[in-house]
Amino acid sequence: MLKRIFYRLRFYFTGLFYTIGSVIVALFILAFFAGPLQQIATIALLCLCLTVILDFIIVFAGSKPVTAKRFCAERFSNGDENKVTIELTNRRAYKVAVEVIDELPVQFQQRNWKRNFGMKEHEVLSFDYYLKPTERGEYFFGIINIFLRGPLNMVIRHITGGEEQKVAVYPSFMQMKKYQLMAVTSQLRQGGSRRLRKLGSSLEFEQIKEYVQGDDYRRINWKATARKSGLMVNNYMDERSQQVVCLIDKGRSMKMPFEGMTLLDYAINATLVLSNIVLLKQDKSGLLTFDKKTDQFIQPDKKPAQINLILQTLYRQQTDFMDSDFEALYVHTRYHLKQRSLLILFTNFESLYSMERQLPYLKQLSTHHPLLVIFFENTELAALQQTKAQTVEGVYHQTIANKFAFEKRQIVKELQKHGIMSLLTAPQKLTANTINKYLELKERQVV
Repeated sequence: MLKRIFYRLRFYFTGLFYTIGSVIVALFILAFFAGPLQQIATIALLCLCLTVILDFIIVFAGSKPVTAKRFCAERFSNGDENKVTIELTNRRAYKVAVEVIDELPVQFQQRNWKRNFGMKEHEVLSFDYYLKPTERGEYFFGIINIFLRGPLNMVIRHITGGEEQKVAVYPSFMQMKKYQLMAVTSQLRQGGSRRLRKLGSSLEFEQIKEYVQGDDYRRINWKATARKSGLMVNNYMDERSQQVVCLIDKGRSMKMPFEGMTLLDYAINATLVLSNIVLLKQDKSGLLTFDKKTDQFIQPDKKPAQINLILQTLYRQQTDFMDSDFEALYVHTRYHLKQRSLLILFTNFESLYSMERQLPYLKQLSTHHPLLVIFFENTELAALQQTKAQTVEGVYHQTIANKFAFEKRQIVKELQKHGIMSLLTAPQKLTANTINKYLELKERQVV
């Protein structure tokens, strides 16, 4: 029984209590040499005890003088700032001082998270904070710890609130919504895309409309003009229902981290955003992941549930420390993609030799489908290249960094020499650069 009572009465003494207690102990020690201090120390001790008892009674009056609730989405977006809201309610008729500690998921490794507030009588206080996950999976929030300080600043009461909560971290759907809004409002150029002059023209008919100045006179529809007694022209639109398939390499080369996220997570976020843009452009979007063997494959389609299917599939992907089998990738695409499709391959080559090993399979892929190979700059080496070397060791490191950067540019030229499109990009700019490249290829009618 006593154990339960003490467990419920979870409290701590404040720093002020220990400071006063230390002074009283010092007075009792000095009382051995100066008798009158004995009486002063005894009175001070009694006053301290009465103050602590009174503060204890005030703090522990009522079951939960301060309550807390946590509000957050059931899904977090990987690599983005996700909002979490905590609502505190003061049930007391006087001001209180509280310290709030939320038990964050272990993935964040934040062991010093806390907030301090002063709350008025019967006040409801809400505050927000943001979390940026860097890996997909399930995250678990614990309880909310509230430390209520007594009005006499002697006792701190420990109160628990909120509930344990599970949150699933999905690929960056926030970026998907952002670029979707930009596409709808025709503001994709803010993401870095640019208009290109079309080579030739599309032959997919859309409608017949009245001629206005600036229309191509070669598109005049003479039969409709005769019926309408006014110039009418044929209007064409970009070809639709083209197939775009994202190929994601899950081998060990994609395990390399940049700013807390692996290259695979950057590729997954870019794939989700690109797939959504592809569907908005009325094209068909597909997905294929592979490592030492082909893994998940989603046939290109533009049905309404396609983006959710891609999202759920991307959520479960993990890297493998084995080398990826590009031969298996070629065999799978050769026999499962009968229609001409734009293949966008997310992979990483750290050296010219590693690319040359896979070059035969890339060449075979490009003979049947237009192929875009996307790989990554090493931004850490780029920063090293820009710093001035001060020692012989620094010169050595800078020389090696320049060698690796040069090989990356060589890879681009080698792929172009064999008619394979390529994109070398920093991981942080992957999404915008990938969308730009897709729109560029669509403008050039490569897809």
